[in-house]
Formats: sequence, C-alpha cells, structure tokens
Amino acid sequence: MNALALPLQLQGDGGAIGRLLTQQNVPYAETLGTLLGLVLGFVVVYIVGKAVVSSALNRVLDRRGAEEHAKKPLMKIATLVVAFVALGAGFAFAGLGNILQSLATIGAAATLAIGFAMQDVIANFVAGIFIFTDKPFRINDWIEWDDNSGVVEDISFRVTRVRTFDNELLTVPNSQLTDGVIKNPVAKDKLRLQVPFGIGYDDDIQQATDIILDEAENHEGIMTTPEPSVRLTELGDSSVTLKSRIWISQPSRADFVKTRGEYVTAVKERFDEEGIDIPYPNRTLSGELSVGGAERLAQSND
Repeated sequence: MNALALPLQLQGDGGAIGRLLTQQNVPYAETLGTLLGLVLGFVVVYIVGKAVVSSALNRVLDRRGAEEHAKKPLMKIATLVVAFVALGAGFAFAGLGNILQSLATIGAAATLAIGFAMQDVIANFVAGIFIFTDKPFRINDWIEWDDNSGVVEDISFRVTRVRTFDNELLTVPNSQLTDGVIKNPVAKDKLRLQVPFGIGYDDDIQQATDIILDEAENHEGIMTTPEPSVRLTELGDSSVTLKSRIWISQPSRADFVKTRGEYVTAVKERFDEEGIDIPYPNRTLSGELSVGGAERLAQSND
C-alpha cells in the first residue's frame, strides 16, 4: 500500500503505530501512523519533559538564589529546548528519523538568512544578555533614561517593559537601554536628595539654615547618618538659595516623592512661623508713556 504524500514529502514507515495499523489492514496505515506518531511523540515528550525540566530547573535556581528577572528567561529557554527535543522525538517515533539531517541542513541555511534579516532582534538579544549579566537594574527598580522614567515590570531577552508613573506601559528594546545612559536611583541602599530653598536678602541665613536642618532631623524618613547638610549655593536676582542635602534609606519612587513633599512642607511652615520670606521674582518697569495726537483728536470730536 502506497502512503499518501505528506507536506515536504515527509514519508516514512509510520513507526510502531504504522506497523500496528498495517497488521490491522487499516487504509493508509503508513501515512496515519506517521501523523499519529509525530503528534503523539511530540505531545507526550513535550508535556513530560516540560514538567520534569521546569521543576528541576526551578529547584536549582531557587537553591542558587536566582532573582525573578533571571528565572523567567531561563525558564523560557528551557521550554524551547524541550520543544525542540520533543519535535525530534516525534519524528523518530513516526519513523521519520532519516530526514532529520535534511531538516538540520535546511534549518542551518534558514538561520543564516534570518540572521541577516533580524540584525535588530539579535542586537536586542545580545543587549538583553548584557542586562542579565551586568544587572544595571532589576525588576521593580525605578529607572530613568533619555526623557523617560518608570518602574521595571519585566525583562526579557529582547525588550524591557517599564510602567511609567502615569500608568503607561513602555516596551523598550534592550539595545536602547544599553547604548545610552541609564539612571537607577534605587540601585543602592540609600539615596541623596538635594532640595533648594530660597529666602529673602533681608532674612537671617543662619536662622534659615537651622530651621532646614531641624526639620530634616525631625523627619523619620530622613537618615541621620550621613547627616543632613545645608550650603548657600546661589545669590539670585530676588532670593538667596540654600540647598539642603538629605539621605533616605531603601529608596523607591514613592519614598522619594513622599519624603521630599513632607520635608518641603515642614520647612515652609517653619519659615512662616519665624517670619522668613520665600520671595518670588519681582520686575520693576520704568519709563515714560506719551500719547501723540491726543489734542488734535479732541478738537476733531468737538
């Protein structure tokens, strides 16, 4: 009995299933055996292999203390490897093992052609590897680059997904994050904030400095070591600028905004109590204004 032609001329003896069907005088036994063997071989090996490999790999990564941003891509790679092995097992189980070398040759040629067509994808993939090895940021880190900022939600080998503070999801190619400068304010266990305060030229600089330091020491979210400091940094057109340098521990974007807001509010209230002015820019206009022809206009109206 001749087998029906399969796609790509994938013909074989149908494997064990084909031989069994042949013994039962089933029509097109070899073709049906090939198809059933391919599907069953792939499905069984894939399901069992994924369960075993995923469980074993997950335990190994947990024992090594792997972080979440590294576990996800490794699990994806393991799944792809299992799928490839399952496909080979399906071919073998279907009695198509003799065409695997041809498939490997075709796959190598296709890989070369695809490689030239997917240079950007490959560049992002390589950049993703650098992100995993260099660890410039991690999942849940707050990062800033170019004119964007947000919290990292996911890192893959091709893109990084960042949730902005307006709740927008940015999908950023990894090459953009490795070719430019990335600011990671929460990479360390503490963060320094610089907060400028403007006072009037007639106000007491030392008194204002003491108030700024007192409110920093009274705020529980501001570290005492390193201790807060205040420096006069600018003599502006309408104000004297005192810049406060404070530190917060275990920083996050929420801590940054909350601590800065509460601190500025407390200093402003103390300034109001002590009569220290926070000036705003003043502009003085001088000169003369003349209206020509007013007398002639009045005479014409008469």
